[in-house]
Amino acid sequence: MPERLSRIISRPTGLPIAFMLLGVAAIFAIDTFAPIEIAIAVLYAVVVIASADFLGRRGILLVSAVCILLTVLSYAIVHGESFGSGPALRALIGLCAIGVSTVAALRNREAAESLIAQAALLDLTHDAIFVRDRNDIITYWNAGAEELYGWPAKEALGRNANSLLKTKYPPSTSPLEQLDDPGRWQGELIHTRRDGSEIWVASRWAVQRDERGRPVATMETNSDITEQKHAEDALHDARSQLEHVTRVSTLGELTASIAHEVNQPLAAIVTNGEAGLRWLLRDEPNLEEVRRAVERMIGNGRRASEVIARLRALASKSNPSHTVLTLNDIVTDVIPLVEREMHNNDVALRLDLQAPAPFVLGDRVQLAQVVINVVVNAIHAMSQIEGRTRRLSITSRTSYGQSNSRMAVLEIEDTGTGIDPKMADHLFSAFHTTKADGMGMGLSISRTIVESHGGSISATSGKQSGALFAIRLPVLQQDDASAAAG
Repeated sequence: MPERLSRIISRPTGLPIAFMLLGVAAIFAIDTFAPIEIAIAVLYAVVVIASADFLGRRGILLVSAVCILLTVLSYAIVHGESFGSGPALRALIGLCAIGVSTVAALRNREAAESLIAQAALLDLTHDAIFVRDRNDIITYWNAGAEELYGWPAKEALGRNANSLLKTKYPPSTSPLEQLDDPGRWQGELIHTRRDGSEIWVASRWAVQRDERGRPVATMETNSDITEQKHAEDALHDARSQLEHVTRVSTLGELTASIAHEVNQPLAAIVTNGEAGLRWLLRDEPNLEEVRRAVERMIGNGRRASEVIARLRALASKSNPSHTVLTLNDIVTDVIPLVEREMHNNDVALRLDLQAPAPFVLGDRVQLAQVVINVVVNAIHAMSQIEGRTRRLSITSRTSYGQSNSRMAVLEIEDTGTGIDPKMADHLFSAFHTTKADGMGMGLSISRTIVESHGGSISATSGKQSGALFAIRLPVLQQDDASAAAG
């Protein structure tokens, strides 16, 4: 198709016109002077049809008129003095052939001009559009493709598309498999330009099929989204940094709880060490009591080490790492860090955790950050409450979401000031806060984290007073959990 269009678009040169004139002269000579009793004038039809490749509508009509004139002239020269039904019939057949071929040539030219107009429209778009056959050979390459990739059409045509562009497909299913039904595909690809640089493109494919339903060609439309991908990466980095700052800020608020959680096992280590020394310094050392004291020291040392490890994980800035875990595991990680904060604000804790808890796939540090944000907000909401019990209830259970999908649910309910209905819609908005020294990013980041895990977070008024936050994450199927764990 492109080669034909290029011939049509190009202006006629002297060579094809010379060949056409030579052909017309040869046909006229044979028809006039050769003693052959057949309709030689029919051959003019070939000349008329061939003229459609390089002449316009007027040119085709002119060639047709010349051929008709030469047919009549040849008949007049040979049979002008003696009329015969045979020669007249042959001349009439020739004229009919010229007329039919003229109509066909005009229609062919009209279709070609329509293709030229369509091709010109495709060249107006900034998108790269190219067509490749069933063997992935490029058969059409528009001006947008030339600009985007750097190869002119004459160098791209006839090349293998994958080899030319070094296409990197999505890590999931191959687009060719997805194209079988319904014949369309769209997604993001990475292509390599002529200068060797890689670009991201939003790609849309459509397959053309023959009468038997077999694919014969694929049209690919690509839009450059490299800058958009860079902006997304920058946004992701900024969001990761903001999450890190928020975590560190939250840990700063929990300094008393953290110090208590670390000092408690350290004090126990010292106490058990002193007790062990006393047992050793007796006149008859009690080695069994010494062994028990050492075991308690080791246990408390490990407890302190685990607390420090959790703190380091929360304070560190690292990329998300999804593992198989339960929401109960997150609660177990968080409670020691907020225990002193609850004690200082006279908050009672009630746990009702489902056992066994369903598995989810998530980043332990990010999910701990979400729970810490919600719990700390709940504690602060209850800090000024008088006249009723300050109670923090944490419940884990399983529910069913849309399409009957199982969801692991963690509910955190307090008996604080509750949620102002006027502010409910803005609760998870960035920079919305009711604290004088708050950044207003905690709940906004929490929603982003939960949604990136395929879940949701919501806030409603509590059953009696206060607020109820619900975190929902999709339950990992048993086969998926085994594969992820492996």
